[in-house]
Formats: sequence, structure tokens, C-alpha cells
Amino acid sequence: MYVKFKVPFNFEGEEHEGVELDFDRLTGDDIEKAVEILAAEKRPMGNSLPEFSKPFCAQMAAIAAKKPVEFIRGLPVREYVKVTIEAQNFLLDGVSEVGSTQPTQ
Repeated sequence: MYVKFKVPFNFEGEEHEGVELDFDRLTGDDIEKAVEILAAEKRPMGNSLPEFSKPFCAQMAAIAAKKPVEFIRGLPVREYVKVTIEAQNFLLDGVSEVGSTQPTQ
């Protein structure tokens, strides 16, 4: 999934028109790694599920983009929100369907 920025974003001297987020390649190991990184940085994720935490979604977006998390955190606020909401939407897609299907006999 490609997220186009409203205005080009300069990161470490390079202009970025947007960012490619390849969430489909992520694994459960990536989620655990994100949680460990945030715990080591002492970044609070709140009392809710990590999927509702901006720091967690930013970390997952960084992993999906193969970019340092500083890239995501450095985005202008509208772009940061757009990218983290895409991460959240991906992570929560289908959650309401868990347990709602009947086993086949």
C-alpha cells in the first residue's frame, strides 16, 4: 500500500513523496519486536490493546516501510496520523470476524 504525502517530506536530505507500507509481509514476530522496542524506549502504549496505540502503529508502519521509526515519527502531523491509521486499519481488519465462523463438519 502506498501512502502519498500532501507535501514532500525531507528525511535525512532525501525528499519523499510518500511511503510504501508492505503490511502483508509482516509476521507475529514483527509485532513482538515492536512491543519490545517500545518497552525498551519506555514509550507508553496505554492500557488498551497495542493496536490502538500511536507509538505501536508508528513502529509497525516503520517495519512495514523498512524505514527507521524516526522517519515515521518525523512526518508532519497529518501524514503521521494518516500512516498510523493505515497501520491500525490493517492490524484490526477482520478482528470482528474472529470466532464468528462456524467450524465445518
